[in-house]
Amino acid sequence: MTVVGFIYPDHAAEDDYPSAEALLDDVRLQVVHTYGTDLHAIPELLDLGSPDKLAGGAEQLAGHHPDAVVWACTSGSFVFGTEGARQQVETLRATTGVPTTSTSFAFTSAAKALGLRKVSVAASYPADVADRFRRFLADDGIEIVGFASAGIDTAAEVGQLSDEQVIELVLANDHPDADAVLIPDTAMRTVLLVDELERRLGKPVLTANQVTIWEGLRLAGHTKPAEGLGKLFRDGALV
Repeated sequence: MTVVGFIYPDHAAEDDYPSAEALLDDVRLQVVHTYGTDLHAIPELLDLGSPDKLAGGAEQLAGHHPDAVVWACTSGSFVFGTEGARQQVETLRATTGVPTTSTSFAFTSAAKALGLRKVSVAASYPADVADRFRRFLADDGIEIVGFASAGIDTAAEVGQLSDEQVIELVLANDHPDADAVLIPDTAMRTVLLVDELERRLGKPVLTANQVTIWEGLRLAGHTKPAEGLGKLFRDGALV
């Protein structure tokens, strides 16, 4: 049994993890929670991703003996910038003693795995926060050909979006030149919508909880493809 631990901020869309686990073989996706404000604002996000907060999450996971650990928060990682997010992961790795990453790096890793060069971003965040994700992707050489910010202030509000609202957000913010559409918020329920979105768009869709789970499994050495979670999980994409 492969065990991947996820440090998830507050509560919003953590039910994406058991939903994904049901589609995977011989895997346990263990979620623990850290707490702080759920406001999508830069000072609050810097606090949310602080070493003390993440150390508390790592302590909760220790008894579950995870094979890898992921900080399951996009905005609470990319808000630090590329170098700051890398230091965040390195500090967490030193604490956990296992391979460790964050959702922001999971996005860039997934883009590389699928050979994506140009993407469209459908972000839930306010514009100033969303722009930091744009810069994070650009630092990794990913070209953003379409970009939208929904301006939603809190993770709780994002977690209340219906499937129809999520689908509408994604479909409305595709770009004809984009190789894929990225949806960067772990507070948004998406994992069971990825196949439908890809069918309707005719291209890969990467969502925050989807790439978080995928990268955690990859780091843990679990590379078996799976159905129901998009192109990223199919056709040997985990290898």
